[in-house]
Amino acid sequence: MEATQTKSAETAAPSSQPVKEVPKFKAPKKKRKWVKRLIIILVAVALIVFLFSRCMGAGQQIISSAYLPYTAEVRDMTVSVSGTGTIEPLQAYKVTTLVSGEILEAPFEEGQTVQKGDVLFRIDARDLESNIEQLQLNVRSAQLALDDLLKTQSDNQKDRNVKAEDAGIITKLYVDQGDSVTVGTVVADVLDRDHMKLKVPFHSADAQSFYIGQTATVSVTGTAETISGTVDEIAATDEVGPGGTLVRQVTILVNNPGVLSDASQGSASVNGTACASGGTFAYASSGQITAKAAGDLDTLSVKEGDRVSEGQVIGVISEADLETQIENARISLENAQLSLQNAQEKLEDYTITSTITGEVIEKNLDVGDNISGMSSSGSTVTYPAVIYDRSQLTFDMAIDERDISKIQVGQKVEITADALDSQSFTGVVDKVNINGTTVNGNTSYPVTVKVNGAPEELYPGMNVSAKIIVEEAGSVLTLPVEAVERGDTVLVALPGCLDENGLIANLSATEQRQVTLGRNDDNYIEIVDGLEEGDVVVALSPQGSSIMSAMGME
Repeated sequence: MEATQTKSAETAAPSSQPVKEVPKFKAPKKKRKWVKRLIIILVAVALIVFLFSRCMGAGQQIISSAYLPYTAEVRDMTVSVSGTGTIEPLQAYKVTTLVSGEILEAPFEEGQTVQKGDVLFRIDARDLESNIEQLQLNVRSAQLALDDLLKTQSDNQKDRNVKAEDAGIITKLYVDQGDSVTVGTVVADVLDRDHMKLKVPFHSADAQSFYIGQTATVSVTGTAETISGTVDEIAATDEVGPGGTLVRQVTILVNNPGVLSDASQGSASVNGTACASGGTFAYASSGQITAKAAGDLDTLSVKEGDRVSEGQVIGVISEADLETQIENARISLENAQLSLQNAQEKLEDYTITSTITGEVIEKNLDVGDNISGMSSSGSTVTYPAVIYDRSQLTFDMAIDERDISKIQVGQKVEITADALDSQSFTGVVDKVNINGTTVNGNTSYPVTVKVNGAPEELYPGMNVSAKIIVEEAGSVLTLPVEAVERGDTVLVALPGCLDENGLIANLSATEQRQVTLGRNDDNYIEIVDGLEEGDVVVALSPQGSSIMSAMGME
């Protein structure tokens, strides 16, 4: 209020002194402001460009350091397949036994060389030896019992055989196979129809000059037929014939031409001398076959109409009781012999001999100890003795299915032992086993290697690395295996790729090239086409792969 009044007064009454004008405010020019901002922007851009270039250079340097240069070189290549194994002796004998008992002998010492067949342990076998003596007595007793029964059977055999007493035709059978017969049972009738006998008298004076087998002529009464025959029998005494003359009976044997029977009649002459009177023909033989023992007719080998010869066996009569006794006696003898054989074979187990020639590695039992085979404590197995044949050393290698076709028996093997850094050995492939083992879809095959010379430095159980020499390729253009990328390509360095020190300076100065590959060993691979000697290729190093993965560039 007071201020207002003062101001009004001043306005109403202006001062006699001149009033000084207050200067007006002037705004800054806009042009100078934008220049300053532009300078700031340019400085910031330059800074960003500088930092980006530094980062790009560092990134390029990191990427370049992840690669290594490799030069294509001509070298002598040996194609090989590598693996590992554990040295083993050619043969190892770890003593075991099937019997138990006290050790009576152990004539060897640890470290000693024993020959194949040498006695290692002899075990107390007195109880078994006593048992063998008893078993031998059992065998002899069983053999005597069988022999007695066989003798009885042999004595009875002639009566048990059914025989034909004369030759002829079986005209009738009275029994069948399997029938029971007794002594005297008629088995068959036999008739000799092929031969006829004519018994006629001759004057005694004439008959005295005849002899058996002399040719005779027989005339059949009622026919004009004559038959040749032989003198079969001459009576020893004379008898009175018709008219009181002395005659002797002479029997003529003829072959039946088929028309003669026991009703036919005839006469005969010998050496031109006729008989005193005729006679009637008779069959040469006619009789019966009878049983001479009792039992079942086990066999019967003829039928009616069959021809038999004199003494022919046509059947066999069994003696069931005797056969059963003999069979039982045979079984008893066989059982006794088998028991004896088993005991004698078991006796051999009480003497343990070495199955190989070699060095005694362990001797864990001695005289006075009880032996009962091997013993175990946890995972450890203790054998009475262990023998190694170190005249030849071997080991097995597991070869991948991709390489097994390259392996052949006889190939050279280079060997190094983990425990012997400065030494190397040689060997040969001894066996290629095609019985593979598959694990996680990959199959490997065992290959057995024999070490040359059985070096003393190598001990069973040593781990070795081995290289099987598959092929001596000679001088070929090669690259390290890791320098070749998938798809058989390489990254060839162009001018500007490497600096004066041979290090990678500019990775972009490269080109990808297809190559043709050949053979390879563990470290190098043959370049058949696509590169020349001296060409440089670049490839990720093992560390570089990790760097690229960390940067997310792989």
